[in-house]
Amino acid sequence: MKTDILIVGAGCAGLYCALHLPKEKQVLIITKDAVRHSDSFLAQGGICMLKDDSDYESYFEDTMRAGHYENNPESVEIMIRSSQTVVKELIRLGISFQREENGELSFTREGGHSQKRILFHEDITGKEITSKLLERVKARPNVQILEYAAMLDLLSEDNCCYGAVVRLPDGTVTTVLAETTVLACGGIGGLYRYTTNYRHLTGDGIAVAFKHGVALEHINYVQIHPTTLYCDKPQERSFLISESVRGEGAVLYNKNMERFVDELLPRDILTKKIYEQMEKDQTPYVWLSMEHIPKEELTVHFPNIVKHCREKGYDVFRECIPVVPAQHYFMGGIRIDLFGRTSMGQLYAVGETACNGVHGRNRLASNSLLESLVFAGRAAEEITRQKAVMPVKRQGHMLSEESLLPYQDEEALAAGYKKTILNEIERLNNYV
Repeated sequence: MKTDILIVGAGCAGLYCALHLPKEKQVLIITKDAVRHSDSFLAQGGICMLKDDSDYESYFEDTMRAGHYENNPESVEIMIRSSQTVVKELIRLGISFQREENGELSFTREGGHSQKRILFHEDITGKEITSKLLERVKARPNVQILEYAAMLDLLSEDNCCYGAVVRLPDGTVTTVLAETTVLACGGIGGLYRYTTNYRHLTGDGIAVAFKHGVALEHINYVQIHPTTLYCDKPQERSFLISESVRGEGAVLYNKNMERFVDELLPRDILTKKIYEQMEKDQTPYVWLSMEHIPKEELTVHFPNIVKHCREKGYDVFRECIPVVPAQHYFMGGIRIDLFGRTSMGQLYAVGETACNGVHGRNRLASNSLLESLVFAGRAAEEITRQKAVMPVKRQGHMLSEESLLPYQDEEALAAGYKKTILNEIERLNNYV
């Protein structure tokens, strides 16, 4: 197979990148599972936007403080300054956000934010954005989406990427040659027992980058979300109880139904407090009460959370729900510059797979969708400017059947990649 641009992943970053590439370029998007099974579809809370210049310093400081000041200030500034442009484009593309009675955009607040600056669509903001982007991408005649096609490795020579080894839906292992490759394959949640991520998101982009010596950044910076609905079935994906719920007034109780913490602390700090309380109480969860949120607000703003809790046997209007922290987001990743370029030629990375330092050690709530879109757009602009071409000696080149044999054993390959990533995370955590 051959294409001009190969995008690995169909979340909001991969889709937004595709939408900003030249229409005369043939773009192939491959996704490991169903196209709608990306974490972008699961994002509940919202997307941040700078309301006006008076909020800039506060927004910047909130992002830096949440990241323990390990953020790249230039990345943070670009993200914040680009937010209004991105949101305006989303609205033009048909994305709907909650509005006040006077028609103005409605903003909410989440943990770590000093102001209300988060736009939302009920409690399915990610689904609203990503589904509309997907519709637009499907309408592009130059873009092909191939579901259930997994990237197994990169094709590279002389530190230049020219495509990927891919397992097709029928199990066939083949190569996809491309002038430019964009890794947009999400995070690493599938490596963990408890996670809000889809199980098939196992850090494939990180593993192949590590294998090829592509520079990585802070891959031990893994965010745990403080509040997911407790479930005693470890193989189930943890259901996230959005930070917006706490932003609107939900409170946390210990086993004696006593409030024990400020619910709007940054995620990593709140997670630590919850773990400490669980240890003190000797319980596998703490309680979350939505009693202080008006019923109409719960129904309008959080219909899917209300519905899911009801399906699990909890009436949030009348009782507390058990919540527990779970792996949620990956701040580290493949090191990129401000235009999505990696340390390997003609290889780009965007979204959760990538790390440009915008989040630092800990991500501020509702910055993920914004960061993904801003820098996916910048990567697309850079790819367009570069006008990459396939190296002459690689045109028409295909790996031999013998060289593809190591990729046939799917379980062994996945186990090897998992071990590589977790060992590297452990090494970095133990580094002094």
